Amino acid sequence: MSSNTTGGDLSGRIAGDLPYLRRYARALTGNQTTGDNYAAATLEAILQDRSIFDNSTRPKVALFRAFHMIWSTAGAPAGVSDELGDALEHAAMDHMANLTANTREALLLHTVEGFNFEEVGHIMKIEASEAENLVEIAVDEMQRSMAGRVMIIEDEAIIAMDIHSIVSDMGHEIIGIARTRTAAVEMGSKSRPDLILADIQLADNSSGIDAVNDLLGQFGDIPVIFITAFPERLLTGERPEPAFLISKPYAEDQVRSAVSQAMFFSSTETLKTA
Repeated sequence: MSSNTTGGDLSGRIAGDLPYLRRYARALTGNQTTGDNYAAATLEAILQDRSIFDNSTRPKVALFRAFHMIWSTAGAPAGVSDELGDALEHAAMDHMANLTANTREALLLHTVEGFNFEEVGHIMKIEASEAENLVEIAVDEMQRSMAGRVMIIEDEAIIAMDIHSIVSDMGHEIIGIARTRTAAVEMGSKSRPDLILADIQLADNSSGIDAVNDLLGQFGDIPVIFITAFPERLLTGERPEPAFLISKPYAEDQVRSAVSQAMFFSSTETLKTA
């Protein structure tokens, strides 16, 4: 970007993509605060040096490329301090140490953020073929890493059964499908899940968000994936925001990627690790 581009021009170009950068950073680090710190550092770096925002490509690619300059410079993956990190975060960092370098970044960029392999390569400064190979490695490594119990909160039967099929084929146990907030809380209370996949708007006009909050109130840290036609209700910039958010209509590889990511960050004792 030219050095004489105004702050207002730049802000307008990237404003719509910021919620997705924050989502990506949270999923990558496993922590909202850490992810937001990286996103903020990216914006500060762009404001200080406009040349790192690549004006030759679309704004979202340029923004994520700038993020990766900060991320790689900091020596990704980021660690969590003993003072600030909880058990969930420390477990995630332990798991990350066993993964092939750069695979999670490529996987998230492609399957969750929807970048094609050429764009992933441009963001990560690698060839498109290498980006594709990293995604394949990530899928294999993360799907084999652990399995656990999954609860689905979804009122549309066809979607619920499709998610059930995808997740069970990955080797996870489905403890049940709940169509309402009340049913979800009752089901989760009887059999604590290792992962929750939830829609926002449920059959009786109750809220999947409320159901999830009820369960988290009982059990504490359980990874959650929201699959919804209304992502704007969650990507508000207000805390807390979900690390894993998939928009409907979804692709199978998006669900598989998010489930692998979420399980990867789980510290639940009942998870079976490879």
